[in-house]
Amino acid sequence: MRRILIVEDDAENNQMLKEYLEDHGYACTQAYSGSEARLLFTVEEYDLVLLDLMLPGIPGEELVSLFSEKVPVIVLSAKSGLDSKVEVLSAGAEDYMCKPFDLPELLVRIQVQFRRQERQETEYGQNAYTYRGWVLDPDTQEMTVNGEAVELTRHEFLIMELLIRNPRRVFTKQMIYEYAWGEEYLAEDKTINVHISNIRSKLKKSGTDSYIQTVWGMGFKLS
Repeated sequence: MRRILIVEDDAENNQMLKEYLEDHGYACTQAYSGSEARLLFTVEEYDLVLLDLMLPGIPGEELVSLFSEKVPVIVLSAKSGLDSKVEVLSAGAEDYMCKPFDLPELLVRIQVQFRRQERQETEYGQNAYTYRGWVLDPDTQEMTVNGEAVELTRHEFLIMELLIRNPRRVFTKQMIYEYAWGEEYLAEDKTINVHISNIRSKLKKSGTDSYIQTVWGMGFKLS
């Protein structure tokens, strides 16, 4: 059974969503603040998040990137301005619905996200890692971006695997080298910089090269 985290501070709306989605076969967990949602997300696994933006505690805008690293996020908000939509979709949300919305339409949009997940699992296998349109498949050593193949060398693939498995962690050059090359990193050189540069070049066409962030004086992470 697919699990959905509902993040909505209005108790009546939250309960309405829960009852409707559970009637259609989903298991739902309710959160009423951004802080509660973040805590639940760190201790439980979910398949999708329904996220309001105007929340007590942590605003929804700050949670989008955290949630979207692992599962699809559908934003449900009274904010109808273009700037708000662009901001959260750029941060990684998969969909945006303005309040008030129709429950049957929301259900269809949720089903679209789950069908997409099922296609990825069928095509790439359940061991594949995903991040904001990237799919990395360790079984076939292949990477795609929004469905388009990206040719990576063995070392480039292992660098990407390390980053995508730990998207919020900063990795030093030593850590990256020892993971991708499997040997001790003895001296500073330009090897990692060159490989990161090559990966970014290959991702530039898709517009996702900026996802690899340089943390000056420390190393690299995903943005």
